[in-house]
Amino acid sequence: MNEEKDMADARIVLAGYRASIDNIDAALIHMLAERFRCTKAVGVLKAEHGLPPADPAREQQQIARLRQLAKDSHLDPDFAEKFLNFVVREVIRHHEQIAAANGVTKTG
Repeated sequence: MNEEKDMADARIVLAGYRASIDNIDAALIHMLAERFRCTKAVGVLKAEHGLPPADPAREQQQIARLRQLAKDSHLDPDFAEKFLNFVVREVIRHHEQIAAANGVTKTG
């Protein structure tokens, strides 16, 4: 009987954790959508002014900044860098598409 109650209690706690995880996942998606809304505006601005889609210096600054934020937050900095690199690659792809639509080549 005690074991059944322990399992029932564990399921309640698990459900609470899962609800929190679901809320965090939703927030992440909304934040990524907002981030991409902003980066799309950057891509349009770059295309209008003939600027290249990628900015390696900015990317390196962001990697260093986010690695430190991850470290300060007790998150693996390597994971944070991989995540940022994934996002940046997608942003650059969008910027290249915007530039191409505006008649700008990849080199500016």
